[in-house]
Amino acid sequence: MRILIVGSSGFLGGAIAAALHSAGHEVVGTARRPAAGTGLVEADFARDHDPAVWRSRLAGFDAVVNAVGILRESPGQHFDDLHQRGPCALFSACVAAGVPRVVQISALGADAAATSRYHLSKQQADDFLLSLPLTATVLQPSLVYGPGGTSARLFDALAALPLIPLPGQGRQLLQPIHLDDLCATVVKLLEMPAPPRRLAAVGPAALTLRDYLATLRRALGLGRGCFINVPNALVDLAATLGEKLPGALLDRDTLTMLERGNHADAGPISAVLGHPPRPPANFVAAREVRTARLTAQLDLLLPMLRLSLAVVWIVTAVVSVFFYPVTDSLELLARTGISGAAGPLALYGAAGLDLLFGLGMLFLPRRRLLYKAQIGLILFYTLTISLFLPEFWFHPYGPLLKNLPMLAVLWVLHDLEE
Repeated sequence: MRILIVGSSGFLGGAIAAALHSAGHEVVGTARRPAAGTGLVEADFARDHDPAVWRSRLAGFDAVVNAVGILRESPGQHFDDLHQRGPCALFSACVAAGVPRVVQISALGADAAATSRYHLSKQQADDFLLSLPLTATVLQPSLVYGPGGTSARLFDALAALPLIPLPGQGRQLLQPIHLDDLCATVVKLLEMPAPPRRLAAVGPAALTLRDYLATLRRALGLGRGCFINVPNALVDLAATLGEKLPGALLDRDTLTMLERGNHADAGPISAVLGHPPRPPANFVAAREVRTARLTAQLDLLLPMLRLSLAVVWIVTAVVSVFFYPVTDSLELLARTGISGAAGPLALYGAAGLDLLFGLGMLFLPRRRLLYKAQIGLILFYTLTISLFLPEFWFHPYGPLLKNLPMLAVLWVLHDLEE
């Protein structure tokens, strides 16, 4: 079959495309603005809401897989556009263009009991697809575990903590499925003469959040974990704060989805696959343990390094303005050649820059330029102080020597943080 994968550059879409290609199918991906000669089909759910736009793009395809999805909204990416308007236009165009088969990658929980905007937007597209004269399946995955997956990295990082926090008592039920099983299911659905209309993509059995994290910890070779129950009030506060932070995975909606649970009968997907899905204890292959463990530890340590530097910059700004004697600061600036009216301007300007750096570390979604700017400023401070105030190299508190580990941390963050 010739199959179009919408969302082929994403975690799920890329893996599904590879599985279909390995099964002998001709696979074509999509891009918002495909370059000439790539063979990719133009597709952007943020703007392509008219079925007529899609019709010519679908010529010659035997099937379409929609793997587009976001967990949180961001500028230019909204649930209604990416989960409902864009997909519904695509599905209508499939009917008009004569594309007979569609697999919609939805989400477990996108049903009549849904309350989150994420689930509700998915449900609207699911119901619309199943109302059309197509051979269609709405595939509803639980948490999907696979290398590079957002939820996999989140739960691996939590499992790697020396003290693992659990919302409430960690009794929320989950039923994660491995990425390989999800991809194999899509291949089977497209090859079946009469696939099911809806299918829950889940692991072999439900387990509590606490048991899932303990299982992952053992799979990563980290031994038994130490758990701490976090009161619901603190979890609610963290979810509220998460809504204000770009990139945070915990917000009010995701907390609601977690508390609702994420599990279903594994019998139907076992029948499609021809065997039970892989259990979480086998999610991490032996050859992948070291890499998975290192990734989990970095996913913990890099945010901690970023947070610690943010605190350094913010506290430095506050101390410079409100606590350290201004006269002493101006005297030190005068020794570097900055005196008179330029002294207070340099002092408060530097404090303001420190504060911006600290806030940028906390709130900017992309920080590579910020890291370079911080490295440049620290090198400038170090060179200036070395020339005009060299005694600080020999101060017992090591104010200049501490710049060296800060530079090293910024280098690590610049090179390793995505």
